[in-house]
Amino acid sequence: MTAVKESSTRNFNKGMALTSCPVTFVMEKIGGYWKPIIIFHLMSGPKRYSELKRAIPEITEKMLIQHLKQLQNDDLVHRDAQAVIPPVVTYSLTKSGQDLFQVLDSMVDWAVKNGSV
Repeated sequence: MTAVKESSTRNFNKGMALTSCPVTFVMEKIGGYWKPIIIFHLMSGPKRYSELKRAIPEITEKMLIQHLKQLQNDDLVHRDAQAVIPPVVTYSLTKSGQDLFQVLDSMVDWAVKNGSV
């Protein structure tokens, strides 16, 4: 698969949508299947990697690691690695991540109201 050029029309349109549409911006940050689920589980407090993996058994290790890194890069999740043996890594929501509580609570309310849960 070839790489998309930085100056492509697709990248231009995506950049315009990100700056002009708040929903596009939010979906860029928390869109996809696993990111909202990871954030939802972190809403109850900091979790170690193994706790997240147990809480979301359907997610593969590759996807969990990949999405945690993306959430870190978007400043929604903080990774705290302690230099002990064995290594202890804890994930928690940043201030920006905590600001999503209302959004995810609304998603939960909608799911309950529409018969999902």
